[in-house]
Amino acid sequence: MTALGFSDHNHKTCVIAAIDAAEATCDARGIKLTTIRRRTLEILLESHTALGAYDILARLDAERLGSKPPVVYRALSFLVDHGFAHRIERLNAFVACAHPGADHAPAFMICRGCRKVAETQDRPDRMQNSATESGFVIEQTVIEAEGLCPDCQGEP
Repeated sequence: MTALGFSDHNHKTCVIAAIDAAEATCDARGIKLTTIRRRTLEILLESHTALGAYDILARLDAERLGSKPPVVYRALSFLVDHGFAHRIERLNAFVACAHPGADHAPAFMICRGCRKVAETQDRPDRMQNSATESGFVIEQTVIEAEGLCPDCQGEP
């Protein structure tokens, strides 16, 4: 599977598919994709770059959608809880999910040059095998790898 954040793709189609998946999931679950939640998701979808909550808040404030931190944190919490976005621990930032609506346990490749984040579903089975053998039940994992994307590898 190609890591979407670093590959050439039709980004407009990528954004439309993510919004459509979020709307369909919300309809199916009987939850609301409010104006602020939707706009927060759209901001995250503008690029495959991780954004901090205050970066998003500045955009929402400029658009007169909210200027207080709880506004963005509630929207981000909703998006993460429902699988439309992921928190990138290493950067204390957020990125839109590349596979919204899919039940998956992603891993992330983070470019230290440009902060682009590529989501992949390539997961090592060793951890799950070890957990099973020891009777441990994995509830959540966060796998993040830091390096350089193809565009940043040639830069000093």
